[in-house]
Amino acid sequence: CAIIGTLVAVSIIALVLSLVKIEDVTLPPTVKYGLVFDAGSSHTSLFVYEWDSDKENDTGVVSQTLSCDVQGQGISSYVNDPPKAGESLRECLEKALKVLPAANQREVPAYLGATAGMRLLREQNSSAAAQVLAEVAKTMQEYPVAFKGARVLTGEEEGAYGWITINYLLDSFTKFSPKAHMWLRPEAANILGALDLGGASTQISFVPEGSATDWDEGSRFTLYGYKYNIYTHSYLCYGQNEVLRRLAKELIAVRGKLEADHPCYPKDYSETISLSSFRTSPCTNQSDPRLALGDRSVTLEGRGDASGCLAALKKLFNFSACGQSQDCTFNGVYQPPLRGQFIAFSAFYYNFKFLNLTEGQSLATVRETIERFCTRSWEDLSSSYPAENPERLPKYCTNANYILTLLLDAYKFNESSWNSIFFQKKAGSADVGWTLGYMLNLTNMIPAEAPARMKGHVPSLWAAAVAFIILTLALGLAALLL
Repeated sequence: CAIIGTLVAVSIIALVLSLVKIEDVTLPPTVKYGLVFDAGSSHTSLFVYEWDSDKENDTGVVSQTLSCDVQGQGISSYVNDPPKAGESLRECLEKALKVLPAANQREVPAYLGATAGMRLLREQNSSAAAQVLAEVAKTMQEYPVAFKGARVLTGEEEGAYGWITINYLLDSFTKFSPKAHMWLRPEAANILGALDLGGASTQISFVPEGSATDWDEGSRFTLYGYKYNIYTHSYLCYGQNEVLRRLAKELIAVRGKLEADHPCYPKDYSETISLSSFRTSPCTNQSDPRLALGDRSVTLEGRGDASGCLAALKKLFNFSACGQSQDCTFNGVYQPPLRGQFIAFSAFYYNFKFLNLTEGQSLATVRETIERFCTRSWEDLSSSYPAENPERLPKYCTNANYILTLLLDAYKFNESSWNSIFFQKKAGSADVGWTLGYMLNLTNMIPAEAPARMKGHVPSLWAAAVAFIILTLALGLAALLL
């Protein structure tokens, strides 16, 4: 009887286990990482991003994990010693490896995007630019990451990716709904425009009224399942460093002597520059018969003249090329009418932050603040800002007046639309710039990982089966004893 009871129990157990339903269990998504170097004209920065492998409508929900500023100037400054361009990246690469899981490092895509500084170098010496990029690539390939390339971005790419970054960070594309427990597109998405000012170029990007067929300077993206057509244009040689250089050359050429007045520099401040420095950039390398001074040095004497500064800066723009057209910025470049709110970042933000200019201030207040700053003497400024870089301090007047000229006269903001511009460095915990948009767009090309699945038992059925097994074994044991 005991043997028969045990056999019956075992048979029943086998039958129950065979009836327990097996289901697929989805494991939590793994975390993916991406690494992007922003190789600008004046400096290089590294950003590490992460996102879940199960993407939202084919686009990763990306967040910033690390930012690291590379010591030294931009990679284009190493034109005479290209290996140093690669060596300069090592410290930040080492920091990146510390935040990347060791098991996943070789799967992390790594990119380097070079902007206006390298665009200028490529115009001037394409082989030298290629050599700098080759040295950068050589260094990055030494590290255990999936190096995907180092290349020079076009100005329009730089502007478009900055536009993506802004709208992503401010939830214009998608927003998490705690109620629905999912990412949703805002019903009334507020798509913002982007204003970027670097050392060698400036970009404007926004979604204009009308269809994409009305304008040529466009970029098209599909993000979170929606298509976007934006207007974007980049102006090479109109970054703040190149404007300072072009303005100095123009002031010297007009005077034609070894001394020249500089209306934007503070009173009692002087700067000596070599005429040969103008040949280091394609923006000022054109021959000028007015500069018949050879390679000698010239002294610029500050005058602290705000109105004279504005007038001198406006001469750097060819506004007459637009004629009477309102759909034109300068140099004959078409631009559709402005639309919506704009985020101004990079040098736009840093210059206005230094002058304590904030959102909500009227245009009249902004002008008054800039004019008051420009009339201060060098002694006053240097004593008031002892911690500020003495090479950067005398240039804030020029930069601020240039920003006004660019925004008002070129891009055609006015008294009423001025308050639609917001000057920002960050949105949330991420830096505003082109790199996040670049990484976000690339996640459309990085395949979404299929959710990891494994065979698992339905918990309720499995618990019932275990209870039945225990009960059967107990009854079998009791029968054996009897």
